[in-house]
Amino acid sequence: MSTTQHYATYVLANYAPAPLTLVRGNGTYVWDDAGRRYLDFCTGIATNALGHAHPHWVAAVQAQAATLAHASNLFRNERQGELARTLVENTGEGPARMFFCNSGTEANEALLKLARLHGKHKSGGREGVAHKVVVAGKAFHGRTFGSMSATPQEKIQKGFRPLLDSFAVGELNDLASFEKLVGGDTAAVLIEAIQGEGGLAVASPEFLHGLRALCDRHDALLLFDEVQCGNGRTGKFLAFQHSGVTPDAFSLAKGLAGGFPMGAVWIAEKHAALFTPGSHGATFGGNPLACAAALAVQEVISSENLIEKVTARSAVWRADLARVAGRYPALVREVRGVGYLSGLAFTREVPPVVAALREAGLLTVPAGDNVIRLLPPLTVTVDELAQSVAILESVLAAL
Repeated sequence: MSTTQHYATYVLANYAPAPLTLVRGNGTYVWDDAGRRYLDFCTGIATNALGHAHPHWVAAVQAQAATLAHASNLFRNERQGELARTLVENTGEGPARMFFCNSGTEANEALLKLARLHGKHKSGGREGVAHKVVVAGKAFHGRTFGSMSATPQEKIQKGFRPLLDSFAVGELNDLASFEKLVGGDTAAVLIEAIQGEGGLAVASPEFLHGLRALCDRHDALLLFDEVQCGNGRTGKFLAFQHSGVTPDAFSLAKGLAGGFPMGAVWIAEKHAALFTPGSHGATFGGNPLACAAALAVQEVISSENLIEKVTARSAVWRADLARVAGRYPALVREVRGVGYLSGLAFTREVPPVVAALREAGLLTVPAGDNVIRLLPPLTVTVDELAQSVAILESVLAAL
């Protein structure tokens, strides 16, 4: 029985995978079961931060797997403490505590629980008084019930109502729309500095500073979802750092452990005491193997100066993308995003474009109906970036 038959017979049909079976990867490339090579600008949807099979990452995971792969959070483990210290120091956002879990949606659920705890504290111990969380239109925060309720997209919420009713929706970069919603009943504002699934819309620094002041005025938490846009992808370790705004907490996942399942939440020290023993947990969260993988990512980002390379190389790459897009105004409206979280907004639906790029040897990711994301690993070379532009131009010319 072939892989295609296995999927058709045994795998739940909640995905619609491309007709492509990947079997191995190395660096920025992956190969399918027919031996064909592809330039991977999907990277597991911004997850393979170091590309595929980076030797330092592989060695760290292998060594930890042979030593201690999992230990319950009923006990301490060395790697978790080391990773927590590393992330707090590397983010540079001040004293904080870390919580570790397994995915972005779990990290965002922890943010929502933090918001509830803060709302209860804000209301003098009363629950349900200050519980509202304000989010932005077209946001994506996950698919569990809390994070799905915070994701105002019909395609995500359809079929699962009634959802949690404690969310209100403002418009990204429209501070006035948030000012109408944030008040005494508000526990938090949850925002993406760059909306990955929502089409690569970028929150302006002025808007984020306005949200910080608004939250301070109403004793609400400012929470950032850095699941896709964090971990160095934009030329800063965290995307909100382009604005200079400091949040009360933020979530991380995807590229955090370089392909190993992991999520995390950074909580400013002044709010960390809201969580007490038994108030939250994750069986696999922060286990030694996941932490070893994440530490290896941090070590490579530092030793190879990857964030500085993202800044320098993405500027040239994005200029090349804009040049190519400008030649095809009937097809492409604009280049969007920041750094290696970039893409093209098209004048038409993009699944056929994604398929054409795949046939030409470039793997990409759709975002919404008309945006294609280009998500190279942080380790991508200048030549590979140029190759992606050449493939894109050839496909646009054919279209």
